[in-house]
Amino acid sequence: MDAAATESCSTLGQVDFVRDTLQDIYFWYRELPDPDPAGFASPEAYLEAVRYRPLDSSFSYVADQAESEAFFSESQFIGIGLSTQQTSVSELRLSQVFPDSPAAEAGLERGDFLLSINGRAVPELLQSGEIGSIFGPTQVGVVVSLTWRRPGESSARAASLTKRAVTIPTVSVTSVYDLRRGPRVGYVFFRNFVQPSTAALNAAFHTLREAGAEELVLDLRYNGGGLLSVAQHLGGLIGGEATNDQVFVELFHNDKQQSRNSVLRFQRPAEAIGFTRLVAITTRGSASASESVINGLRPFLPVTLVGDTTFGKPVGQYGFDFCTRTLYPVAFEARNARGEGDYYGGIHVDCAAADDLDDALGDPDEASLGEALAFLRSGHCTAGAEAAARAHAAREARIGTGQPRDGWRQLVGAY
Repeated sequence: MDAAATESCSTLGQVDFVRDTLQDIYFWYRELPDPDPAGFASPEAYLEAVRYRPLDSSFSYVADQAESEAFFSESQFIGIGLSTQQTSVSELRLSQVFPDSPAAEAGLERGDFLLSINGRAVPELLQSGEIGSIFGPTQVGVVVSLTWRRPGESSARAASLTKRAVTIPTVSVTSVYDLRRGPRVGYVFFRNFVQPSTAALNAAFHTLREAGAEELVLDLRYNGGGLLSVAQHLGGLIGGEATNDQVFVELFHNDKQQSRNSVLRFQRPAEAIGFTRLVAITTRGSASASESVINGLRPFLPVTLVGDTTFGKPVGQYGFDFCTRTLYPVAFEARNARGEGDYYGGIHVDCAAADDLDDALGDPDEASLGEALAFLRSGHCTAGAEAAARAHAAREARIGTGQPRDGWRQLVGAY
């Protein structure tokens, strides 16, 4: 490494890079304060200090370059292969266990109750706020000790798991259901918008087309987004001929970057089906590209949301590499063909339903999928879902719909 490179990768050099990039590309650059770069211990600390918090509580971030590349190119991360959901003030359950991972090999399953992590009781970790760091660094070879309990069992199980590269299957479940007095319904559980997603989605829609699926339930409940090009592809698979060459999303940048403004149009991939309506299962963990698919399709076909209101991220980022890191600053706002895109409070749910951890994903008895199938049979939310949706809307009207406290990247994280 030459002297210039060494200087640019000093702490001050990295902070200066973040500062200069934000001043040029950041969507809200006019709102940035300008503190002395020498006063910060890291580029992450500088970003936290200057970000435009009324709308960017956690969207802009700095990532390890190698980890970021592995995620977007291979759908991989370093970990033990699970994701969790806090279900009460003292309770943490598994929402997913990824196949061929240390967690799967140890026998952990969706719905299991985590009791302790590295010798610390889960209620204590939740109360202290340490739950996000207790799994340790994202390095191969780090050992994580867990105890857990299977639903319906009283005895605990225990194992020590060693972190390694884990591949997240982008499409985990593809199924077709025959409804009495109704259409054949296709179901796709879709986890993330990364490069391998295109081939996985093509395979899933080929299966649906061969099986004669007439309606679609797209499960985005844990999908925090990713590549907008994959969202564009998925929208085309769903819309088919009806959306071909129509505006999927229009991107708007700050006044320094007007030349980057662009329109992405729906395409018609070879495996496109062309559904006439869509039911999407969402939660507060459904963000970014997931919301772009929903928002982009709404001008062209009815889209019904089942589950919970989405996270609320109508903006996107570009990646800027420096030293061993990548800066992802909010650079543009995305709007659909009708100019709609201001959903910072999330896209509201139509039929409220629980993320039912007692049943497997893709099980028609699981609460959210069951509600989606019921809607497709009748054209209406069930009475309980209607009441829950009204109560949810009333509660948000009273207390507001600001960003969830933990931020979108933490909501959809995996360990």
